[in-house]
Amino acid sequence: MMSTKKLNSKTAIITGGGSGIGRAISLCFAAEGASVHILELNTATADVLAEEIRAGGGTATVHACDVSRQDQVLAVIHGIGKADILVNNAGIAHVGNVETTSEADFDRIYSVNIKGAYNMLHAVVPLMKENGGGAILNMASIAAWVGLSDRFAYSASKGAVYAMTLSVARDYLHYGIRCNSLSPARVHTPFVDGFIAKNYPGREAEMFETLSKSQPIGRMAKPEEIASLALYLCSDEAAFITGNDYPIDGGFIKLNN
Repeated sequence: MMSTKKLNSKTAIITGGGSGIGRAISLCFAAEGASVHILELNTATADVLAEEIRAGGGTATVHACDVSRQDQVLAVIHGIGKADILVNNAGIAHVGNVETTSEADFDRIYSVNIKGAYNMLHAVVPLMKENGGGAILNMASIAAWVGLSDRFAYSASKGAVYAMTLSVARDYLHYGIRCNSLSPARVHTPFVDGFIAKNYPGREAEMFETLSKSQPIGRMAKPEEIASLALYLCSDEAAFITGNDYPIDGGFIKLNN
């Protein structure tokens, strides 16, 4: 009998796949039959996740990698040797407007969110060409669509991710490579809890409520909800979809009026 798993026998490379949204995607893709390769700067949480995946009968490998370093990215991807799916999920945030964003702040965001995505695309696309095609999913943001207060550098980086998505989708149509992006609103992850604790000490509950209600639907997304859409876009069910961005935002972009 043929497997009913949507990603059976596919090799999936997920950056930042050890925590938050990336963790949910890694778990989801492994459960659907993919051989998951998790790229993380700090591998401790990713190692625990990989053990969890293997204990459940899945396949997962962890690779220590700084996506801002092209030499490291090329070495890791060369070692993996095959790529059916790439999820460019690794990213960092910054709070500040154009005046309060220092050059160091801007360079840090650029190196991970923009250069990191470029490095992965630069390394993986040739493998997909050799393989006869593949699916790429870049993590953009609602910040690529609307003006958010005090998110100058972050918004710039996510706008670039959206633009790179369109460029790659257009350039590799005839190689069977699809490229799409996701634009989540706020997602409840440990990162969000840490962000609130760091920036709003003593006001954690209040700020969590405020940030939750900024989505018209009245709550933040669950990482698993992002993973479900990622699964669809990276599966063969989405074979007719490329060059698109998918807001998964609880109505944030269209209904905040």
